[in-house]
Amino acid sequence: MKQILLITFLALIVSCENQTTNQDEKTVKTQETNVLVVNRPFNWHAATVYFLLTDRFNNGDTANDTNFDRNLETGKLRGFEGGDIKGVTQKIKEGYFTNLGVNAIWMTPIVEQIHGATDEGTGNTYGFHGYWTKDWTKIDPNYGTKEDLKELVEEAHKKDIRIVLDAVINHTGPVTEKDPVWPSDWVRTEPQCKYDNYENTITCTLVKNLPDIKTESNDAVELPPQLVEKWKAEGRYEQEVAELDAFFKRTGHPRAPRFYIMKWLTDYITEFGIDGYRCDTVKHTEEYVWEEFKKECDYAFLEYKKSNPDKVLDENDFYLVGEVYNYGISGGKLFNFGDKEVNYFDNMFTSQINFEFKWNAAQMPIQDFFAKYDNALQTDLKDFGVLNYLSSHDDGQPFDPKREKTYETANKLLLSPGASQIYYGDELARSLVIEGTVGDATLRSNMNWNEMPYKQDILIHWQKLGQFRNNHPAIGAGKHEVISESPYIFSRSYIKGDYHDVVVAGLDFPHKTPVAIDVSAMFKDGEVLNDFYSGVRYTVMNGTVVIDTYEGVILLEKLTQK
Repeated sequence: MKQILLITFLALIVSCENQTTNQDEKTVKTQETNVLVVNRPFNWHAATVYFLLTDRFNNGDTANDTNFDRNLETGKLRGFEGGDIKGVTQKIKEGYFTNLGVNAIWMTPIVEQIHGATDEGTGNTYGFHGYWTKDWTKIDPNYGTKEDLKELVEEAHKKDIRIVLDAVINHTGPVTEKDPVWPSDWVRTEPQCKYDNYENTITCTLVKNLPDIKTESNDAVELPPQLVEKWKAEGRYEQEVAELDAFFKRTGHPRAPRFYIMKWLTDYITEFGIDGYRCDTVKHTEEYVWEEFKKECDYAFLEYKKSNPDKVLDENDFYLVGEVYNYGISGGKLFNFGDKEVNYFDNMFTSQINFEFKWNAAQMPIQDFFAKYDNALQTDLKDFGVLNYLSSHDDGQPFDPKREKTYETANKLLLSPGASQIYYGDELARSLVIEGTVGDATLRSNMNWNEMPYKQDILIHWQKLGQFRNNHPAIGAGKHEVISESPYIFSRSYIKGDYHDVVVAGLDFPHKTPVAIDVSAMFKDGEVLNDFYSGVRYTVMNGTVVIDTYEGVILLEKLTQK
């Protein structure tokens, strides 16, 4: 029965015909009933970003599961599991992300990883996660090919979904018997970071055996010999060198380590048309590096748009979101190292990952919670944004590790001001407590597709909230106003040029008790409102609508907004 309910709901949402009953009966929502769905502008500050580990999401091509003899026994969930780019594309084509209301997908790094394994005290580990780079210029065959990435971006864009890749400039992968250390003018192998002040967070290695790129250096360096040997063996050395020569001639940058990597990363913009980068370990790299990176990304994005005018989705700039570990929205634009405060927004990032969100969600009354975010985003962070999350790949204290509060997670994450990051499996209650794992491996299990038939109620709830959020940028980027504390009801309004979006949402409605809502500040008498959650329509009378659907959640929208 639950499977039938999901199919029915999705059919209603994607139907090309208005689904109506006679005038005396309640009617259900379709996209066509609301002009806003067609005309809405995309706003990164209101985005719904689906974050997935490429290796753990979906295996679309079993032929690429093992490469470079990566066959040592590993710690639990510390080897490659088979997920790949084709697997993500498959779910894009199936409409999985669209049905969830997702309008951006962030994938862990897809560049070629170290070939060997290393033991950090948790058992042998391969670079399945993508953060242990061997070669920035090539896609790791475990993830797929350039053709696979090209198809993924094209299929995502057809469905108005942006693609965000992951940029690592701070370090190479660990040294193994198959992966020699890069030259000393490229990397440092000591000291290890102490994290007690600014310098001891940047000019050092994050952990033992993770060589730190000398991003502070302006000294010209030659290509690492292992890359030269590799490229020659692959028959592309001359082409890579010619492209580097052209890059350094155009930019005038010194041939310093960080600029090589910037060239390699921005190639994914000009060649594939990706829409953004999530930048790894931002606070472990000098801030001017990110100013330089932004300039190169902006240039590459404009060049791509000029060369591919038929593939331009909108007028948005290239998206850059930073991982300044432990940054919180309460700090405004500043992150405090203890001995120094740094602004990582101006001239650097569109947005920052907000590590504070999960604590606010757990500790604050919901109105105080939403009001705090509305105030910050409308004042100190105006024209910038935060990316909120409740679970992630390297945060060992998620909001709901045992998945006992999945409905609350969806409500707080998808109805909060700011951009929302769904971590793969949030919508299917994928467990974050995996027996036998050590450390962050417990957060990185395979996507629980096998449980999908048994978790339809949860998934439908996430889909309804996600689609409503996607249809209405007011949810993430609009002005928040409380209407009632109990039951909790609020409005959001968003204006951009001639576009005006107004919605009303409510939570914790009493069972079998009609609730009158004063909507006179948002809607006029006679206007018809649709409750996206239940599919029931209401007409505004005397500035009021009376809700009697008893679903516990309401998501009200005007049917003919423009």
